[in-house]
Amino acid sequence: MFEVFIISVTIYNINNRYKIKFAHKNLKFFKFIIMTKITKEAALKYHSEGKPGKIEVKPTKPHSTQADLSLAYSPGVAEPCLEIEKNQDLAYEYTTKGNLVAVISNGTAVLGLGDIGALAGKPVMEGKGLLFKIYAGIDVFDIEVNEKDPEKFIQVVKSIAPTFGGINLEDIKAPECFEIEERLKAELDIPVMHDDQHGTAIISAAGLLNALELTGKKIEEVRVVVNGAGASAVSCTKLYIALGVKPSNVVMLDSKGVLSVNRPDLNDSKRQFATTLTDISTLEEAIAGADVFLGLSKGNVLSKEMVRTMAPNPIVFALANPTPEISYEDAKSAREDIIFATGRSDYPNQINNVIGFPYIFRGALDTRATRINEEMKMAACHAIADLAKQPVPDIVNDAYNVNKLSFGRDYIIPKPVDPRLITEVSAAVAKAAIESGVARKEITDWEAYKVQLRSLMGYESKLTRRFREMARENPRKVVFAEGSHPNMLKAAVEAFQEGICHPILLGNDERIEKLAAELNVSLEGCEIVNLRHDREAERRERYARIFTEKRGRQGATLEEANDKMFERNYFGMMMVETGDADAFITGLYTKYSNTIKVAKEVIGIRDGFNHFATMHIFSSSKGTFFLADTLINRHPSTETLIDVARLAQNTVRLFAREPKVAMLSYSNFGSDEVGSPASVHEAVKVLQEKFPELAIDGEMQVNFALDKELRDRKYPFSRLKGLDVNTLVFPNLSSANTAYKLLQEMAEGESIGPLQMGLNKPIHFTDFESSVRDIVNITAVAVIDALVQEQIDNKK
Repeated sequence: MFEVFIISVTIYNINNRYKIKFAHKNLKFFKFIIMTKITKEAALKYHSEGKPGKIEVKPTKPHSTQADLSLAYSPGVAEPCLEIEKNQDLAYEYTTKGNLVAVISNGTAVLGLGDIGALAGKPVMEGKGLLFKIYAGIDVFDIEVNEKDPEKFIQVVKSIAPTFGGINLEDIKAPECFEIEERLKAELDIPVMHDDQHGTAIISAAGLLNALELTGKKIEEVRVVVNGAGASAVSCTKLYIALGVKPSNVVMLDSKGVLSVNRPDLNDSKRQFATTLTDISTLEEAIAGADVFLGLSKGNVLSKEMVRTMAPNPIVFALANPTPEISYEDAKSAREDIIFATGRSDYPNQINNVIGFPYIFRGALDTRATRINEEMKMAACHAIADLAKQPVPDIVNDAYNVNKLSFGRDYIIPKPVDPRLITEVSAAVAKAAIESGVARKEITDWEAYKVQLRSLMGYESKLTRRFREMARENPRKVVFAEGSHPNMLKAAVEAFQEGICHPILLGNDERIEKLAAELNVSLEGCEIVNLRHDREAERRERYARIFTEKRGRQGATLEEANDKMFERNYFGMMMVETGDADAFITGLYTKYSNTIKVAKEVIGIRDGFNHFATMHIFSSSKGTFFLADTLINRHPSTETLIDVARLAQNTVRLFAREPKVAMLSYSNFGSDEVGSPASVHEAVKVLQEKFPELAIDGEMQVNFALDKELRDRKYPFSRLKGLDVNTLVFPNLSSANTAYKLLQEMAEGESIGPLQMGLNKPIHFTDFESSVRDIVNITAVAVIDALVQEQIDNKK
């Protein structure tokens, strides 16, 4: 009846009209999330503006009529109640229990903040819920229990457990967390996991397996030093031992030094790892000759000199955040043969909990497992390790590296944006639950299960999050044409702070600096280019000469070109054309007709096409849809429609989806033989003849495009028979533009675009009413576009 819908709501004031944008945004304060530069003010604003917090309850059943309400509540609701009374397993059928996880904390070990209390930890618990939702489609209630006594805490959790399909314990201090988790696992019949312990253990163990394979070392022979003795260190060490590390080869240290059998101050959780070696007491002594270092302690405690004393091909996981035990630069300079990982996103091999916990619970929930056992954790570990050895999808390659990512010293762990994680890890966990006997629901068709999981990827704005994460890995120089526009200036600053790009702002530097001061934003990292200033004269002249050489036979003169270089679109696009920048964003001030003209002159249309176009992506609960052409071609001819359809199918494939294209009209399959339906009809005929492998048909009305059962019943001859259409090509600009704006205003989901298709370089346009978030999204896409273009150029 209801689901938890994890969102943040941002309200933008556009021309004195408030517009709500639903946003899914990564948060700085999670130790497992990509770290970005963020201010206290920005963090507080993020959590407070619009609807406070990050969690909302959303109805999932009809509720607009009296009949609906009579079913939702009294008297109709009594029927499922009576059925559940007879058979409590039916709660999974009639309620949200099977997709609902409790994130529970008492606030005694919140991040690096320590014991700040249950209520103060609530933003973290809400944030954990957000991650469950956006990565695995799992609904969450965050529950903050104001109780430090382990026995009382356990009783509280047990009392509310029937509500949930699983329990994620979070930010509970050691050693109490060990007793709490063990008791709850033993006394409840739903999966319970303390992610602070097991998340890092599973991901780092996957990295360890791959690192050992690369170095040719045997797990039963390696010597391991663990710096840190908290919950995560204990869990990591236990899992390493389960994988084959000999307990006698492990040395663990806490803040007082090596855990030794001679130390009387050790509690039970530490005593199990006490070494019998009595000649070592410090990290410097323990690390000498070691094969593996696992750091879960504090920054800068491991020196280059210590790393140099390690065995050949040392494996160093420095996981303290935000400052690792040794920096990447120091580690690499100390040993060329090192395999190095951190908890940070700005270096290779990030040990990131988000690679694990959403999918572990996904597999556990989908099998209605009674617990998360060692077999399931080991299955997750091996699935993650194996995924790193498989070919990486192009969508990940294009974002993270111009050259293809492949299994090796700088890639031992899959990237968090890898769309295969939800299928591979969740399925592995589910299989282990079934094989180990803790599943109450069998899955027999594993391919169908993976299809079901993949459908979750488009549930909400996962694309936006993925675009930004990809762009962060390889930020590029992006020119913002209207640098003195408030939204574009704020978007450029935000894009830099998130690590998406290196912004270049076109405009009067004094005016931009004044505006930045008024908006209270920092211009750190932003380059300002006053294209009309005398200091840019030499560059304007160089651009004019290059433009004249390119367009001389089309009537361009040097004098005219010099004048044009005083215009932001000509100057900015020439920056991209000459390689002074990688991408260009424009549109807040300039008319589209002018921008289109300049783009054709300066950048040119891709070989094999006579037109370029734009696309909007709309992500909703019904899936992800690609709409074209939403901006460029007003009254397209048959030839134009053919180019638009071809460009659209290429763009859809860029985003790791197979295009299923419906060419839209107000008529169906030749029922109207004049006007735009005839143009669409002829375009489909040509496309089907030239590209027989392409899933495309039309012309057809939009309801037939989106309802495959209706389409198959009425038009069984369609090439789209049995297929779910994901790409809609409209007959003209009026219909396409109206459709995407109607979806933006009335439908629940997120629109991304316009995305340019068909130009030789990454030139992207914004709507004049675009919000800051819209522009940042376009910037991320422009960076990805630039990376793909570089890859294409390198292959030539």
